[in-house]
Amino acid sequence: MSGLVAPGREFFEQDPVVLAPLLLGAVLSYDAPDGRVAIRLSELEAYRGVGEDPGSHAFRGRTPRNAVMFGEPGHLYAYFSYGMHVCLNIVARPAGSSSGVLMRGATVVDGLDLARSRRPGVNDRDLARGPGRLAKALGVPLDAGGSDLLAPPFTLQVVQTPLHAASGPRTGVGGEGGGSQYPWRFWLPGDEGVSPYRRHKLAAE
Repeated sequence: MSGLVAPGREFFEQDPVVLAPLLLGAVLSYDAPDGRVAIRLSELEAYRGVGEDPGSHAFRGRTPRNAVMFGEPGHLYAYFSYGMHVCLNIVARPAGSSSGVLMRGATVVDGLDLARSRRPGVNDRDLARGPGRLAKALGVPLDAGGSDLLAPPFTLQVVQTPLHAASGPRTGVGGEGGGSQYPWRFWLPGDEGVSPYRRHKLAAE
């Protein structure tokens, strides 16, 4: 695809608030046993690390669940949400920084029939529109957490020229981290892969 390049490891060593908008338009593919699906990222959320970001899984320190966030950038941090949805994040900043970027929304650009089979009865716009849907359409399981996104079975290419991004509060984050002082959700205005914004009932004003 024109305008896309394979990034080096150093690309992911940036502050996630800087990195997230640069990942808009990036194409991520995953080769599962039943085939390949590729998505174009249209919505992401940035999360900083220990003591910096009350919305982050790493805010209170390292745990078995978030250990991957403390590792090498460009790796996959996967976790279960509500006990049923896999959510996928890209580790950011140098090792030990515990930062990441959540992949919230995307459009399937390759392997459409396979993505449809994984989410039967869903229209194409909604196949990867939302973090749990995104992981399901790609076919990435929870145990892929820790994988290097720069090596098979993953392929990741980013845009050479950053795209225009909108920003606002993060979706579904309670407390201070979900308030307007953390406008760290970034999306491509008008893109079909962007999920609806839902404010957490306990988000700060």
